[in-house]
Amino acid sequence: MATVLEVKDLCKTYVINKRQNNVLKNVNFSVEEGEMVAVMGPSGSGKSTLLYAVSGMDAATGGTVLFDGRDITKLKSKELAALRLDEMGFIFQQMYMMKNLTILDNIVLPAVESKKTSETKKEKIKRGEELMRKLDIIEVADNDINEVSGGQLQRACICRSMINRPKVLFADEPTGALNRNASNEVMEELVKLNEEGTTVMMVTHDAKVAARCSRVLYIVDGNIRGEYRSPAGAEMPEKDRERRLNNWLLELGW
Repeated sequence: MATVLEVKDLCKTYVINKRQNNVLKNVNFSVEEGEMVAVMGPSGSGKSTLLYAVSGMDAATGGTVLFDGRDITKLKSKELAALRLDEMGFIFQQMYMMKNLTILDNIVLPAVESKKTSETKKEKIKRGEELMRKLDIIEVADNDINEVSGGQLQRACICRSMINRPKVLFADEPTGALNRNASNEVMEELVKLNEEGTTVMMVTHDAKVAARCSRVLYIVDGNIRGEYRSPAGAEMPEKDRERRLNNWLLELGW
């Protein structure tokens, strides 16, 4: 299986009030095509900073990030913006959408902005509707963003993240602002997308969410301290998967 993301000696340093804060310290890992990887760790350990650095949303201070063979740390801002638009999808805890557009228009917007394909706008809208049907929210296509539930809005954000058929979907606490039922629904959709071939890398503090992933990276003080691989196959009951992961997390001081 091909490596879609390879991170070598990644460092991220912030300078605040002339004091240097090394948030990421020589981080090394890789993600294979089709994997679903969770990043866990205590608050302030560098989880979100790691996600932003490897997706090019925030510039690394040192090291290399190979995304599909291209070192994104060497790209100019326009090249990086085009790569993020065409080949990466993003989902956040806070569900950012434009208030003056309908749900469907929000979903289709990245496709309209992209020059990845020669599709017409009509074809892109049709693809947006297909994604909405797939995630069971087609009935809110013409609604404003304040006329839907949190779970529906996050599923709409998943549709938007998938509209340009990205190589990797990056998610930062995608279930963090949702109740348990909505959280379960969103995770079901992410697992389905992963089973269909989409590579997913997500930050989460929820072991129940991480237990659905094929691999978990545990980060402490800007270093990856451990790596957990879920048991292969879906035959293991969910509660057993959660218990195994929780035991591993406890060993690491979670």
